[in-house]
Amino acid sequence: MKSLYIILGLALLINACSNKQSAPDTMEPAAPENVVTLTPAQLKNAQIEMGTFSSKNIATVVNVNGKIDVPPQNMVSVSAPLGGYLKTTKLLPGMHVSKGEVIATMQDPQYVQLQQDYLVAKSKLHFAQLEYNRQKALNENQASSDKVTQQAQAEVSMQQIAMNALSEKLRLININPANVTATSISNSINIYSAINGYVSKVNVNIGKYVNPADVLFELIDPTDIHLNLKIYEKDIAQLAIGQKLKAYANNNPNVLYDCEIILISKDITNEGITEVHCHFEKYDKTLMPGMYMNAAIEVATNVNNALPEEAVVNFEGKNYVFVANSAQQFTLTAVTLGIKENGFVAISNAADFGQSKIVTKGAYTLLMKLKNKDEE
Repeated sequence: MKSLYIILGLALLINACSNKQSAPDTMEPAAPENVVTLTPAQLKNAQIEMGTFSSKNIATVVNVNGKIDVPPQNMVSVSAPLGGYLKTTKLLPGMHVSKGEVIATMQDPQYVQLQQDYLVAKSKLHFAQLEYNRQKALNENQASSDKVTQQAQAEVSMQQIAMNALSEKLRLININPANVTATSISNSINIYSAINGYVSKVNVNIGKYVNPADVLFELIDPTDIHLNLKIYEKDIAQLAIGQKLKAYANNNPNVLYDCEIILISKDITNEGITEVHCHFEKYDKTLMPGMYMNAAIEVATNVNNALPEEAVVNFEGKNYVFVANSAQQFTLTAVTLGIKENGFVAISNAADFGQSKIVTKGAYTLLMKLKNKDEE
């Protein structure tokens, strides 16, 4: 009996192995990981569009940065030529000022003394002129010597010099000598804005004494601000005066400002950088001196095999396009990107694709489908 059981067990085991080996393989071959296939309904919803490479004139662009600057002739340092105490001012940094506007009042006893000296010199000149006329008449009648007449003439000249010198000092502190009289003497003077612009710095406060060399305020005329760009030595040869470029601020990169190169510095720093000065073709009051900006300079234009930028997808740090195998099946294929311009990007390895159809619209939809398939 024991032998019979062993024989039956071996028979069942052999039969089971035979059945297992003869069972048909019902598993379908796995699709490649970089291929995605859409059903007709999915294809309709994805709105896939296909095309081939097109020849585009795409410019080579040099991307640089810099900041807005003001030429020296547009920056004014305001001081009190004879010094004095600041009596009044309403200026604050950023405040707009107009040319000829009173921006401060100064006060000092020396202003009184200067006006007094001018009036005295004016009176002495008048008396010296009368004396000269009298001596000249006497000399003509042989009643006065030539020496006395010459002395009277010299006195007129000296008083004229003294009065003219004092007149210029009065104009220096914005006092019109013609308006100075014995009853109009004042211990204060006005300081006027020399430009239309805005206040950059205020260095004084009311009641402070300032010396002639001290700067009270700094004013800026923004109508001729320019962009000062830092250019690497390797790119200098590609630039020229009159060349156009587009600049944009970091906080608003979508707003582009047209600029033109007006000066290329001949000095190169130890880091291999030189300065290029550019003029804004249209003034924008939101552009402030000291503001950092980026710029794109077109330096050359070449014909490239290009695709619309939306045809390229980025996956795991690499760039790809979808090549059409059929109307419903697409293969994810790596590409090497070149320069971009006006919504197109140059493809450096375009020759690898021949005349293959490329998905130009809906590429990201295919990428999402492919990723979902991988997760499944």
